[in-house]
Amino acid sequence: MNFNQHTFHIPVMGLGYTVDTPVKVAHLGISSVISIVDDFLMEKMREFYSTKFDLPFKGISTKVEDFRAKRITAYLNLIDKIVAEKYNELIEDFQKKESELEKYFEMLPNPKSLREKFTHLIENTSINDVKSWLRSTLTPGDIDVNIMTKLDKVNYDENKEALPSEYNDAHAALRGFANSTLSSSLVLSAGMNPRLYSYIENFEDFYPDGNGELKKKITLKVSDFRSALIQGRFLAKKGIWVSEYRVESGLNCGGHAFATQGYLLGPILDEFKEKRQQLIDQTFAVLQKGLEEKGKSPLDEAPEIKITAQGGVGTHEEHEFLLDEYNLDKIGWGSPFMLTPEVCNIDDESLNLLKNAGEEDVYLSDASPLGVHFNNVRGSSQQTQIKEYLKEGKTGFPCTKRYLVFNTEYTDRPICTASRQYLKKKIAEVKALGLSEEEEQKKIDFLTQKECLCEGLTNSTYLVNGIKPDFERSSVSICPGPNVAYFNKITSLQEMTDHIYGRADLLKGVKRPNLFLKELKMYVDYLENKLEELKGSDDKKQFSYYKSFRKNMEDGISYYHGLFQKYEDKLSEMKKDIYVELNNFSKKLESFKI
Repeated sequence: MNFNQHTFHIPVMGLGYTVDTPVKVAHLGISSVISIVDDFLMEKMREFYSTKFDLPFKGISTKVEDFRAKRITAYLNLIDKIVAEKYNELIEDFQKKESELEKYFEMLPNPKSLREKFTHLIENTSINDVKSWLRSTLTPGDIDVNIMTKLDKVNYDENKEALPSEYNDAHAALRGFANSTLSSSLVLSAGMNPRLYSYIENFEDFYPDGNGELKKKITLKVSDFRSALIQGRFLAKKGIWVSEYRVESGLNCGGHAFATQGYLLGPILDEFKEKRQQLIDQTFAVLQKGLEEKGKSPLDEAPEIKITAQGGVGTHEEHEFLLDEYNLDKIGWGSPFMLTPEVCNIDDESLNLLKNAGEEDVYLSDASPLGVHFNNVRGSSQQTQIKEYLKEGKTGFPCTKRYLVFNTEYTDRPICTASRQYLKKKIAEVKALGLSEEEEQKKIDFLTQKECLCEGLTNSTYLVNGIKPDFERSSVSICPGPNVAYFNKITSLQEMTDHIYGRADLLKGVKRPNLFLKELKMYVDYLENKLEELKGSDDKKQFSYYKSFRKNMEDGISYYHGLFQKYEDKLSEMKKDIYVELNNFSKKLESFKI
């Protein structure tokens, strides 16, 4: 382990929760991820930080050609500049900025040896030598960006003519990052978008330079090894290398949740461990041909590949176990940081809601307009807003930003299923079916739980920073993973890093399941609910799918039995009652009639 670098990163959270997290943590060596979906939010934040740091600001109007990409580039350039200046100040004025430098040291996995070396240098060398050592030893964290590949809607000109695909939402966001000064990673999530992936070919920063170095890297968020290999080879054919495969739990994560056919996190990570070299070899062979076809020089050796994981990690023991058992490079810690206002944009009402939330309050919902399961918390102000609308006889939200427009049931151009336009028509259709009162209400309740995530996942950022949004509603959607239910203290960045590295325990006295068992329970519950929905159906294809789903889970349970037997004398925290729990889940799966 390199004790000069952190072994965790802060993943993207919502649209706004981590939109400026690098400003808060990157100069301290911690990597984090910005969502680049909402250019309106980024433009507001660029103005906010320009004012805060006394920098010139010139707004980019929606009337400017390619305004979305230009806004994103301008915002990322500003964040890059601010982080560089904060880091330079930490180094150059280390005597004045002792508290910040001390903070950097204190949060490292093992700060003692570095601090001793630093003290020795101060006592025995020149200030310039100390600065030179600090620069080479304490690196800033990465300022990575995330694009959800499915959010790639078509845009139109003033004559209502469709613009070329490069002006689609995700394409423009990619261009915004590609044209920025950042040297970091583009995290692509939510599955493969071949047209978007092909668009990466247009930007030189994604190709290796003469030394084989990449200014801009690709990170793929993947659910299994097969998907990683397919996507990695697809991009390699175009001369694009995937530098990191970020494995996320299918259900035990924040935000949108994608069930992985019953494949569990442990067996998935084990396959990556066993086939890591295969992944490198097969993608590198394809990359060399891809570079040759583009007239670019082949590489002497494969660039670095990192394998990381995230989703449900909550203790130092789990963190270290994943790193060691699966040879991972880093672990993502997301939801616990939602209780760290120093890191995330979280308004007071939402912060207190999360602090007091228990297991029953954090749940897998159908609140997303994308029709994908969404990890949610009961009692958010957006849910309160929906109830108020319903009391007033209104359904749905006015559609303002249109990032999640996908439905074409009633219109030629896609609209959002959380919008008033859609729900008015859909509910009228339900009422015309002649259903029983109970069945009709059940369908309407399902429809009206949809939240306006475009506004809901950004409003907290406006509230925290005292920024007036472009739109009048201020209700907040929250997207924590189930893991947040076990954290009940508002913490500082120092306290959270101490918890991650085992110097403190924020979960003392808290009853919390092992991360593998928590995910397993979520999959068992998910399968049970899906089978309940299929009652009375004769859909053989669906039943066949869920038979395979159950088989994959049974194989996963078998794998966990073997895994924990390897650690008979260790992992006391993770192993508590684990065999009893695994057997109970096995029996439950057997009881499902498919």
